[in-house]
Amino acid sequence: QLQASGGGSVQAGGSLRLSCVASARPSVNTVVGWFRQAPGKEREFVAAIKWSGGSSTYADTVKGRFAISKDTAKNTVWLQMNSLEAKDTAVYFCAAGRGLITSTLRDARRYPDWGQGTLVTVSS
Repeated sequence: QLQASGGGSVQAGGSLRLSCVASARPSVNTVVGWFRQAPGKEREFVAAIKWSGGSSTYADTVKGRFAISKDTAKNTVWLQMNSLEAKDTAVYFCAAGRGLITSTLRDARRYPDWGQGTLVTVSS
């Protein structure tokens, strides 16, 4: 199980840090991803990190503003969000998949395990 938290309301230019805690230690081939869904829009990829090694991938829309990281001792993945914009407003979800490769980790359908969403609201 995954537990996401850290959402809230912030003004444009502000920062938030989301956390995703796994109830059990992820396997070495796990990839943890963050996705978001704005009202009336499809769920979209934000960022992902490989549990083993820690390599990360970002959507172009957040590159340079968001940073994904992990703490293996705490079974936790964070999403640090800086320079937030109104267009970042969405419900953010963390998800876990196994055996994903670079070409597939942006695809939400590849992630079988999902946490509940946490709402991020950015006011301009």
